[in-house]
Amino acid sequence: MMIVALSGWVDAGVAGAGAMSAMREQLVDADDFGSIDLTDRMDLQQTRPNAHWSESGDRVIEWPAINFVSGRLGRDVVLVSGPEPSLQWPTVSAAVVDVARALRVRDAYTVAGMPSLVSHRRPVPVLATATHHSLAQEIAPLRFAYGGPTGLQTIVQRALGDAGIRSAGLWAQVPQYVSGSPSPPAVRALLRRLAELGRLELDLRPLDARCDAYAARVDAGLATRPEVREVVDRIDREQSATADDLVSEIELFLREQPEG
Repeated sequence: MMIVALSGWVDAGVAGAGAMSAMREQLVDADDFGSIDLTDRMDLQQTRPNAHWSESGDRVIEWPAINFVSGRLGRDVVLVSGPEPSLQWPTVSAAVVDVARALRVRDAYTVAGMPSLVSHRRPVPVLATATHHSLAQEIAPLRFAYGGPTGLQTIVQRALGDAGIRSAGLWAQVPQYVSGSPSPPAVRALLRRLAELGRLELDLRPLDARCDAYAARVDAGLATRPEVREVVDRIDREQSATADDLVSEIELFLREQPEG
């Protein structure tokens, strides 16, 4: 199974990058086995190299790259992460597909967050896109049809699908009014969905305290801005009504099904 998170387009709440970091921490027998050098594919004034000191006291420059890490999370996985390059998207996308083919990847998922009119008081919805109709039926609810500018993750997802690899995009719906801040609930929602769909062994408990602290922090901020809190309260009520309508539709559908 391959999981892809490329920063630079839409990742509200840093959900995709956060999910990737959490999986990296739990990865068994991790092996950083390869990378795609992005030095000549980036606008380095927008995505700058990082400088740090090594244990030996040397100055180290880390150039932007897309990194591949393999390991186990109950099954064999490959984590693909890094910045979205400025140039040569078809070449980069083809390189990711080549790795997937060489490793005989069967399923692939891209992960990210997107700003949405939802409440931080509710469970984070995770919408999906899919390259195959059969997969779409398995991973509902689906993201509404979208046409317009897109990111490299979508290009990679489509390329993997064209190569015969079942591929899906998972999008955590992050409250728009806090989409610029890291969202532990969005990270947790993505990890839970990945665990369900991909049969991964992931421990979500380390995120519980962070989720509680996040909700308390957002509520405390809203308490000082009653005009914003009023809008959030309305979003919360509307989301609750939508959820109730969905439950009613499901109950009606089940009642109409023949027994046996």
